[in-house]
Amino acid sequence: MYGKLMIKADLEVVTGMHIGGSNLFSAIGSVDSVVIRDARTQQPIVPGSSIKGKLRTLLQKSLSEKIVLNEPNDDKEVVKRLFGSSKKNDIKRARLQFCDAFLTNADELKNSGYTEIKFENSINRATAIANPRQIERVVRGAVFGLEIIYDVVEEQEIKEDFEHIAKAMILLHADYLGGHGTRGYGRVRFKNIDLLPVESSLDESKLSTLRGILKEVENYEL
Repeated sequence: MYGKLMIKADLEVVTGMHIGGSNLFSAIGSVDSVVIRDARTQQPIVPGSSIKGKLRTLLQKSLSEKIVLNEPNDDKEVVKRLFGSSKKNDIKRARLQFCDAFLTNADELKNSGYTEIKFENSINRATAIANPRQIERVVRGAVFGLEIIYDVVEEQEIKEDFEHIAKAMILLHADYLGGHGTRGYGRVRFKNIDLLPVESSLDESKLSTLRGILKEVENYEL
């Protein structure tokens, strides 16, 4: 059996989010750390690699008995089949494909701006000298359109796969995306989650079951 399912959702920024871009040619006095942007529109984006990496790490942590995680190629079997493995003699193609997420409410934000500059100081404990810095953040309330493609490979494993996908998404609600999360950056929530068959022979009852699993992500309250 083979097919494709698309998970669609709105990724809402709850607290200012910083996923870094290049600032190699910044002028003196400019922002020290900028966010990554779409080259065409210059609007901030959330790279698919950032979402994939965070969901994989959170899921593996939840399944691991160790504080320090192994290399990704040594992840649990369900993690490897969802996110892939390049280990010699154990190569697995990822069942999940993550797209870059683009801003969907740009018109709503254009007057106030898509980003903000957060001024911070690090203090040298020995000298008490401050080292000021400027960090660009995507503003709270920004919404990005998330699309994840799931390859249907083994029908008997689909339900378990989606339970783990939902678990990782719920864990992200209690964690952060991007940098500086321990200082309050990068809290996000998934909203308006839907599952669309792209090419699939799954009947409507099975699709409904999978949608119900994903709905638990939206219904989860911290």
